Amino acid sequence: MTLMVLGKENNVDNTGMRFDKQARNALAFVTLRADGECEFMFFHHQSADMLLTEAELDTDLIQKSTIFHYGSIRSILSYDPNLRLPLWPSPEAARKGILRIWDQADVIKISEDEIMFLTGGDDPYDDKVVLTKLFHPNLNVDTTGAGEAFVGGLLLNLAKNTQLFKRCIEVYKYLWGHYSHREMSDSIIAF
Repeated sequence: MTLMVLGKENNVDNTGMRFDKQARNALAFVTLRADGECEFMFFHHQSADMLLTEAELDTDLIQKSTIFHYGSIRSILSYDPNLRLPLWPSPEAARKGILRIWDQADVIKISEDEIMFLTGGDDPYDDKVVLTKLFHPNLNVDTTGAGEAFVGGLLLNLAKNTQLFKRCIEVYKYLWGHYSHREMSDSIIAF
């Protein structure tokens, strides 16, 4: 069963989907190691997503969205770096690519490994690291590594109630203006 058919059966609007008869989809094979961590292997050489052009995007559809997951359109911008080094030409290219959009995001889902990668190996459990190196005032950071199901549920609820998101931003701005970074780390709201 294709993703398109599965989506339609679950009331997912696939109006913006594009297909390329000459290219295949990228594939990711995930295995769980004995230590509980995931290991990835990719098949992505000249996959369809790499061939998508700006002209193929339905910008009217994007502008009508309440939430645009990963991009720079000013709805609520949700970002999941989803670091997979084999998909980048180099670790430095990955770091630059991820940080290029970082300050534009309103909600970021990030794992412990990604925090370590972006901060140069700092302790991902040290709130000070997140607050001083990765946090910006309009950002809600999820450091739990809860995964796509969590982010999907969060985005669904934010799309249904954008006032909830606006209220969270108001709380952050209040806390940012009234408390020290150390106090903020003790009272940070994590989605």
